[in-house]
Amino acid sequence: MKSKFADIRNDYNRHALTRDHLKPLPLLQLRKWLDEALETGQAEPTAMSLASVDVTGQPSQRVVLMKGITDRGITFFTNYLSRKGAHFQENPKASAVFFWPSLERQVRLEGLVEKLPAHESDEYFNNRPRDSQIGAWASPQSERVTSREMLENLFEELTLKFENKKVTRPPHWGGYLLVPHRVEFWQGRPHRMHDRFEYSLNSNNVWDISRLAP
Repeated sequence: MKSKFADIRNDYNRHALTRDHLKPLPLLQLRKWLDEALETGQAEPTAMSLASVDVTGQPSQRVVLMKGITDRGITFFTNYLSRKGAHFQENPKASAVFFWPSLERQVRLEGLVEKLPAHESDEYFNNRPRDSQIGAWASPQSERVTSREMLENLFEELTLKFENKKVTRPPHWGGYLLVPHRVEFWQGRPHRMHDRFEYSLNSNNVWDISRLAP
């Protein structure tokens, strides 16, 4: 029986991507595309699907928000005791995908993950909304819980605990930096003849750029 999803498809024709369009460094190109996603009103432009791998080789994905681009990689924040935190502790490798449907674009990154210095995690945490700060304390992320009510009660208890006090960053919560060694930029084109360009870091620590078949 034919699947009802089989004929769902769009033909992409908004943009083209050529070698001349590309910045010499992938993180500069990523910043350019992120700026364009912001300018065009793309919903959740910094949302990315982040994949980690456990000790058995089982991949796991979730959507998180990218919070910054440095000269080495991209940053995101989470609970170090979460499932992905446990994966990174054993296997500090990850991949991430951005997808901007209205621009018919995606970006894929693959590389190593490292914790951000404590002062950088503190700086970000101190600028979060107060309720989000309390939420970082209240949620035993990825652990099984008995009910929603239990979580809400814990949040209320911590709200009272921190009343008229600064909410400090939990020691189990902070930032990671994904340092890529491969980045691919994908631009949708008609007839599934998409434009794909891969940045790969060679043995001399220089980025090679290649066009890939769709």
